[in-house]
Amino acid sequence: MILSSKPGSLFGPENLPYGIFSPPNGGPRVGVRIDDSVLDLRVALGDSVFDADSLNQFMAQGYDRWVEVRHKVRSLFGREVTDSAMHAIADVKLHLPMRLGDYVDFYCSENHATNLGRLFRPDQEPLTQNWHHLPVGYHGRSGTVVVSGTPIRRPSGQRREDRGPVFGPSTRLDIECELGFVVGTGSAIGHPVGTADFDRHIFGVVIVNDWSARDIQAWEYVPLGPNLGKSFATSISAWVVPMLALSHARVRTPQQQAKLPYLHMDEPWGLDIDFAVTWNGTVVSTPPYRSTYWSPAQMLAHMTVNGASTRTGDLFASGTVSGSAKSERGAIIELTWGGAEPILVAGQQRTFLEDGDEVRLTATAPGDNNTIIGLGDCTGQILAAPDSEVPAS
Repeated sequence: MILSSKPGSLFGPENLPYGIFSPPNGGPRVGVRIDDSVLDLRVALGDSVFDADSLNQFMAQGYDRWVEVRHKVRSLFGREVTDSAMHAIADVKLHLPMRLGDYVDFYCSENHATNLGRLFRPDQEPLTQNWHHLPVGYHGRSGTVVVSGTPIRRPSGQRREDRGPVFGPSTRLDIECELGFVVGTGSAIGHPVGTADFDRHIFGVVIVNDWSARDIQAWEYVPLGPNLGKSFATSISAWVVPMLALSHARVRTPQQQAKLPYLHMDEPWGLDIDFAVTWNGTVVSTPPYRSTYWSPAQMLAHMTVNGASTRTGDLFASGTVSGSAKSERGAIIELTWGGAEPILVAGQQRTFLEDGDEVRLTATAPGDNNTIIGLGDCTGQILAAPDSEVPAS
């Protein structure tokens, strides 16, 4: 068959996102999405590095290799490829694309941080004193990062009521629409990564939904920050869009205040990525990543400035992406203002997630040749908490 792509496709030669898939009669291997099909790179390129159940081995080969493989795949368009190299997406199983080591979640949207500050600390300034000086973040739990489509079990934990703390299923289950960055080549302990070295280390991006139990979070987060309210599940898209596909999406960040030298960039850049949040079939928000205050390179620089290492497959995420308009807020707690302002979802007035609800995050960005490229989707359906509210002693 001749390898080609439909005009206007979000997954044409300008994109070429990588993922891990299993064909109907085979084990996991590396593929590239083209339209609604997957190109098996082990078959198409004849390279055993793609006969793997994660992208880690390929990513660890480094930037020059990423450029080389992208060029080879693009050169296949218009040429004959064996039928066995192509599989319809509907016929394959998609897996978590990388073997994760660490996961760090940041808090880089000024709009989101301001909104949550007003909700969580109404008697204080919404932004903490450090917010404009460093990308605030916390260390998440990589073991509960799951691929898109994995059901999400409602978490249980402590939450505060008028009579004091109680234990039970979260009643304020939420989402966080985020952009995640996948480390391709790591850095050694004691060797910070400067802002100018971002491209040599970061392989690509994924859509992230950092599910959040707001009632558990509100009770636990003082003084050390999020823990059980976040650690139960984080969903990511199955496709990793390479940074090489996003060169035309780079835009200036919002104007930043003076910062310390290790965070300096002559022109801090973000990405012109448009998200859509769909809740039970209703689009409830369209967050713009270009409004995010801290740049991806500043996140990586801050994460390593103390000498912390990074490893191939590590993930760090932007935190909730929210614009200035209500329709651009990337979390339900913002959209409903803490549940005080219900929104219409599939004909019903809603505040937080109920059992059976499904949330789907999608995103697009400018590609080269005046195209639009897709980041895939990140979906999850809420399952009820286990019947037993109190764990056995």
